[in-house]
Amino acid sequence: MVQSSERRSHMPEGHELHERDRGQEGDRPWVMRTYSGHTSAAASNSLYRTNLAKGQTGLSIAFDLPTQTGYDPDAPEAAGEVGKVGVPVAHLGHMAQLFDGLPLGEMNTSMTINATAAWLLGLYVAHAENTGVAPAVLQGTTQNDIVKEYLSRGTYIFPPGPSRRLIVDTIAYTIRAVPKWNPINVCSYHLQEAGATPEQELSYALATAIGVLDAVRESGKVAADELPAVVGRISFFVNAGIRFVEESCKMRAFTRLWDRICAERYGVEDEKLRRFRYGVQVNSLGLTEAQPENNVPRIVLETLGVTLSRSARARAIQLPAWNEALGLPRPWDQQWSLRIQQILAYETDLLEYGDLLDGSAVVEKKTSDLAEAAWAELSDVLELGGAFEAVDELKARLVASQAERVRRIETGELKVVGVNCFTESEPSPLLAGDGAGGSASSVLKVDPAEEAALRADVARWRRHRDGRAVTRALDELRRVGGDERANVMPATIALAHVGGTTGEWATALREVFGEYRAPTGVSGGVGHRGRELAPARARARTVAERFGGPPRLLVAKPGLDGHSNGAEQIAVAARDAGFEVVYQGIRLTPAQIATAARDEDVDVVGISILSGSHLELVPEVIDRLRAEGVDAPVVVGGIIPPEDADVLRDKGVAAVYTPKDFELTRIVDHLLDLAERHRAGTG
Repeated sequence: MVQSSERRSHMPEGHELHERDRGQEGDRPWVMRTYSGHTSAAASNSLYRTNLAKGQTGLSIAFDLPTQTGYDPDAPEAAGEVGKVGVPVAHLGHMAQLFDGLPLGEMNTSMTINATAAWLLGLYVAHAENTGVAPAVLQGTTQNDIVKEYLSRGTYIFPPGPSRRLIVDTIAYTIRAVPKWNPINVCSYHLQEAGATPEQELSYALATAIGVLDAVRESGKVAADELPAVVGRISFFVNAGIRFVEESCKMRAFTRLWDRICAERYGVEDEKLRRFRYGVQVNSLGLTEAQPENNVPRIVLETLGVTLSRSARARAIQLPAWNEALGLPRPWDQQWSLRIQQILAYETDLLEYGDLLDGSAVVEKKTSDLAEAAWAELSDVLELGGAFEAVDELKARLVASQAERVRRIETGELKVVGVNCFTESEPSPLLAGDGAGGSASSVLKVDPAEEAALRADVARWRRHRDGRAVTRALDELRRVGGDERANVMPATIALAHVGGTTGEWATALREVFGEYRAPTGVSGGVGHRGRELAPARARARTVAERFGGPPRLLVAKPGLDGHSNGAEQIAVAARDAGFEVVYQGIRLTPAQIATAARDEDVDVVGISILSGSHLELVPEVIDRLRAEGVDAPVVVGGIIPPEDADVLRDKGVAAVYTPKDFELTRIVDHLLDLAERHRAGTG
């Protein structure tokens, strides 16, 4: 999500002098960001201007799910998802609105975009050219790490082979035309969110970087003498969890292992080009819906994990907001996260000293242990063929690791304050709507009318462009997409200039590359809940004996939301409890869900949505289920505000589970109740 360029980012007036003065005393502060974007390009531009005026020193752009998965706002697949978790960018006009009044030639822009990274970079370059900014001066990052999308986040489009080819083409193009750009940001952040241990986070991220660099070297699109410069532009985006001593050691291990890989595998002699350049967002998985005010000290401690060690200090940091477990943060909430960074950088003496952890026997031993274990895991992944080739196996390992983590929280072995210990609490004034955030709601909500406005906008854009020029550009894109020796970036930028859209770019390459469905990892997941689930298994056996077969649960994810951790863990726990579980992965349409429920004759339908589109998608799923004659009860899980949960219950939802419902054995017991009543005809 963030980048780690050595270049200075654009700063608002008045901040430049402050940083220069600080730099004379010690280290300069890292690039400070908030991950933001919502509703529309114009609304997001206003937010970016506000954040920069508050002292933010770089942009980290969140795109909505249709943009990330290659759909225009008026596509059927985008219904209910437009502008919800980021900004919709469908064409060059939106890119112009997004950066209106912002100096592209001076800015450092990070774009959290993966499957459509080549397209969004193409739009960015085209907008720069239209505004007189040479691509050679552009600074920033496209995340462009598709492996972690297969393993954890779900915004993939194409199969691994073609996806890697798009990454290679982006790297080959930028190393010459946009040399200050980081063309890939290898992202271990979401691996930790998906349950990765520190060793897995280290090894899987490094395996991804190796898979990309090997492909670049073998492609013939980059000369041998250019490879060190390619290595030097590889950046990383990592996660910092609450165990901040371990996290500090993890970052020191990252720097040590990356230096070794660069020197031994790629022969890079320049130490600067071997430098482990990384940005950070601290852990969102650990943020709690219960007692959300506790998230503030969590965020502070996690920030220390990536700033204490000078030799392994992050180059850019973005912090989540205290209320992200509740919904989309407001500008005031994001400001609070920015202030945490500013206080640490400008009020404390952290940047005035050398590495505070050097010489610690404890830190050195932990760092060495992590590095050794991660190298062994990395070697195993490479023996499997590499990260791209071993997606199925790595996904299964992550699901198993996450299942163990969830089990430890549920049993109390892993303490989470306010969740499974110290749960008594006074009412939080932060949730009282007292005006501190300028809103009666504790989260930001996107007006549904904005989606209709974006659909009209795209239709208007298509009417006013040269359709024949777009057709020619799409034909050329398909042609070069089918030629492994060609680079897709020039054709991509040409399509952006003539008015092509996100959906048209992705559709053209879908026709060439095909579309991919990643593994779920559920079959390899082991819940380790033998004792806890014993009563549930006994009940499930009784249901099977009484009604002629095990209870059947359909776990379904409609819409474009790819965050599947919760759905996977419910599927694993229910399977271990004796359910026959039907889970077909992410991004299903309501019609597909209804058909599966009918054909599998399920007893309960579980819907998981974390993108905020539950009020649009859940009623449609229920209507289609009933139209297919499916009378099974429906339950819903996700980040769902209490008032929305009431609406869903009024629509016929039997139960709503949110992050506070962490005890999976209780959820499974309730699902068994629903299944048994359905079998008996009393539900």
